[in-house]
Amino acid sequence: MSTTTPAVGSGTLTLGGDLPVTRLGYGAMRITGEGVWGDPPDRAGAITLLRRVVELGVDLIDTADSYGPFVSEDLIREALHTGDAGEPYGGVTIATKGGLIRTGPGEWHQLGRPEYLRFACEMSLRRLAVERIDLYQLHRIDGQVPAEEQFGVLGELQEEGKIRHIGLSEVSVDELEHARRHLRIASVQNRYNLLERGSEGVLDVCEADGIGFLPWFPVAVGDLARAGGPLDDLASETDATPAQIALAWLLHRSPVMLPIPGTSSIAHLEENVAAAAVSLTDKQMAMLDGLRDS
Repeated sequence: MSTTTPAVGSGTLTLGGDLPVTRLGYGAMRITGEGVWGDPPDRAGAITLLRRVVELGVDLIDTADSYGPFVSEDLIREALHTGDAGEPYGGVTIATKGGLIRTGPGEWHQLGRPEYLRFACEMSLRRLAVERIDLYQLHRIDGQVPAEEQFGVLGELQEEGKIRHIGLSEVSVDELEHARRHLRIASVQNRYNLLERGSEGVLDVCEADGIGFLPWFPVAVGDLARAGGPLDDLASETDATPAQIALAWLLHRSPVMLPIPGTSSIAHLEENVAAAAVSLTDKQMAMLDGLRDS
């Protein structure tokens, strides 16, 4: 592992059979304003942070049109677009999402009408200045719109060459299997961490079938990191922070796991990426696995 690009120590996973990515990615939600609304307080700092993400060896950046809205995608283009039509992001995969609309800070609403999903994808293509999005994810399956219509427009966009691979976000096993009857699904993004493991069944399906699993909100340790708590003790054993242990546990948990920790701080970014070098013994993994019962 290179000490200058530590993310590479997390290994790689090939999405959709032809898109290799480094397993420790970056989630670009927190580079916007408060409530994931508007511009960040330090736009230049956000640009610098995104460039540092890539310097550290991260080559999977997850964003969405609803982050800002639009702000995160705009910042990514400004910070990282190379101007090269063949390699617009220099080998970095920019994964984005559509299917949510925003009405204010902290306000999110599903909108899965096919005409809107097509519009959202077209606008993401324009904001990111690409001809094809490598991984386009349905942010939510809108329960007010027939799922087949939502899947259908994504399939059309893929056939048109505007989407390379399709992913889903916050789905159950049944929803994943429903989608797979219509589409080839390359990834699933569900909330999952040491404290929240409601998506174990979805993860099991993903692992069995080689589908990438992007756990959002991956660093959640809460009282586990309290003085004298299980992560506090393990931090002493491993010379790692509780956040690094949480990320290392995810990387060890499954070979299809692609954690995407997000931050607006370069110091926290570097701490997160350093988790790629944290080794956990079988005994330590068993202890962490058992925290679901604590």
